[in-house]
Amino acid sequence: MELSRIAVAGSSGLIGGALVRSLVADGHEVVRLVRRAPGSADEVRWDPERRYVDAAGLAGCDAVVNLAGANVGSRRWTDAYKAKLRSGRVQGTAALAEAMASLDEPPRVFVNGSAIGYYGETGERAVDESAPPGEGFLPSLAVEWEGAAAPAQEAGVRTVFPRTGLVVARHGGAWGRLFPLFKAGLGGRLGDGRQYWSFVSLHDEVAAIRHLIDRDDLSGPFNVTAPQPLTNREITEAMGRVLHRPTLFPVPESVLRTVLGELAGDVLGSQRVLPKRLLESGFTFAFPDIEGAIRAAAK
Repeated sequence: MELSRIAVAGSSGLIGGALVRSLVADGHEVVRLVRRAPGSADEVRWDPERRYVDAAGLAGCDAVVNLAGANVGSRRWTDAYKAKLRSGRVQGTAALAEAMASLDEPPRVFVNGSAIGYYGETGERAVDESAPPGEGFLPSLAVEWEGAAAPAQEAGVRTVFPRTGLVVARHGGAWGRLFPLFKAGLGGRLGDGRQYWSFVSLHDEVAAIRHLIDRDDLSGPFNVTAPQPLTNREITEAMGRVLHRPTLFPVPESVLRTVLGELAGDVLGSQRVLPKRLLESGFTFAFPDIEGAIRAAAK
């Protein structure tokens, strides 16, 4: 990849922060989108909920990466929080897409984050990018989220949607909550443990995004998940082996539903998602198996 100027929204998040560190380490110029007055030349003001971005700040960028959005699993899904999840993702994406379309020379690629929530509940059925959206809040959100990128696509910007799975990382995301529990010997399966979890290491998540930026022939949705999804029970056992801790404390479904409300349906739900298009494009996973991903995160 030649040295580039890349704008990143969501640079303070788990994936965005790791992506920025990777790009800067390789000498790329990174422009961070911020929700306050810019404090330096490498910052651009935006307000995703209000559908605003300083388009002039995107001029000269080769790529725009949007990883912004409130954490889906950080709290119960009240109506107000659902509205926040939707507005940040949909309005933010639309603002960036419209800003790029307004430029005389728009960026060559728009990588707009998405999620495997697009597919909804799949049970034991394996799905790839050809599968239709599922039913429920997360699938409808993902469809609207991706659809909001239309102005960039219509302006000729190559647009890619990395549909990310559960990122294995020690800090942040769902796994950031699991590590302390398992290290304390309090980890266990969730519900009956038969639901599939489609995971990806943080290293491979960043590498996949960079792969999608670099390859001019790639567009549309790409599942960013390890090649072999596992059940929650299998992942629980792997966490115990790697961290040398017992996994004796299963969390009953009734408790999860009481604590998490509607979100419990997605924790207990099964998503067996395969990265077909990513593999076909020649991408190689550094940590294709769960134990390797956990060890990498635990360092």
